[in-house]
Amino acid sequence: MRLLAGLFALSIAFLPVSVTAQGLDVAFGSLTHDSTLPVEVTADQLEVNQQAGTAVFSGNVLVGQGSMRLSANRVEVSYAGSNGDPTGRISNMVATGNVLLVNGAEAAEAQKAVYAVDRGSIVMSGSVLLTQGQNALSGERFVVDLGSGTGRMEGRVKTIFQTGNAQ
Repeated sequence: MRLLAGLFALSIAFLPVSVTAQGLDVAFGSLTHDSTLPVEVTADQLEVNQQAGTAVFSGNVLVGQGSMRLSANRVEVSYAGSNGDPTGRISNMVATGNVLLVNGAEAAEAQKAVYAVDRGSIVMSGSVLLTQGQNALSGERFVVDLGSGTGRMEGRVKTIFQTGNAQ
């Protein structure tokens, strides 16, 4: 949030209210996220492929891990394997269709999100919209590092900072 406050001050001093750029680093989540926490998934339907080590959740999918929530039309979970046998540990999740990621008071929307659990990173793509309080930031790709609580918005970035008491 300190980075966002600094960007806000910079926008008032030097930039117009609406800012457009090619890439912008932003804070995401006031707390770092523990990717070792259990993952809970609920959905209307589940298809499991033991040989491929995948599970596909579809219809009203909601994924929760600690304080982080992700919802989407479809989420494919890939399990880590050893010698072709899945270990039961999630290696990554690919969410598609109306993806919404919420962490505290911040939310990001996109068409696709890839969560690499071991790396603690999420890559969102396709008309990404990030909201932090009354401020909004959009671009084509948003890369989140859950370990540090930071992210990078890329691809014709546009942001709007609220400079007063908007009513």
